Amino acid sequence: MSATRTELPALHLAGVTKSFGPIEVIQGVDLDIRPGERHAVIGPNGAGKSTLFNLISGMFPPSSGEILLDGQGITGLSPHRINRAGLARSFQITNIFHRLSVFENLRIGVLARHGVRYGLFRPISRMRRVNEETAEVLERVGLRARGEDLAGDLTYSEQRALEIGMTLTTGADVILLDEPTAGMSREETAEAVELIRSVTQGKTLLMVEHDMSVVFSLCDRVSVLVYGSILATDTPERISANREVQEAYLGEEAS
Repeated sequence: MSATRTELPALHLAGVTKSFGPIEVIQGVDLDIRPGERHAVIGPNGAGKSTLFNLISGMFPPSSGEILLDGQGITGLSPHRINRAGLARSFQITNIFHRLSVFENLRIGVLARHGVRYGLFRPISRMRRVNEETAEVLERVGLRARGEDLAGDLTYSEQRALEIGMTLTTGADVILLDEPTAGMSREETAEAVELIRSVTQGKTLLMVEHDMSVVFSLCDRVSVLVYGSILATDTPERISANREVQEAYLGEEAS
């Protein structure tokens, strides 16, 4: 019997490689991300985590292999087309429009999802549905009080929340977050974890994260990437107890 849509992985990677000249950064990655799960990719610096995200989101084309999103091939598609297919990502370095207001940053994503462009005879302020949806996202990421402020005036953790909000405006069901808590204090990290848990409810989350406390708080499964290859995929508890993983990456953190 053929698999139904609900049985298909949200993301499926088969034999994915990426070479830059003679250097093979990603080496035959096979990975399935289940619909609705929260999945972390961890590994030492230089393991290829961000490169893997770039392959999935269309920033780089794979050298070989196949990537499927909800059973549909997205290998080599542009980031725009992959986003339209239902996948959105944030970046390790905050990627927002600093000279626009917080509300305007979010509204850009909503406009793009509706296929609406600026025009002399359709002022954006009159687009009730767009503004209402933007306000909903603003509320979800806890930035309602900062809506009219310039994005560049937000604190670092607020900017990260805004970027997460921008991924939500696309309506994507698969969300990729690249080190969403990097550079945050312990208190900011705890707040970010609660935000991510809330806004990804019912969605599929794939994240790169170094902070194992975040991984244990959020994720159902973890994949360990070492030298461009998946060393192990399992629950956070089993990953932390895996001797090969301890030797390759976790070390003292595992204890």
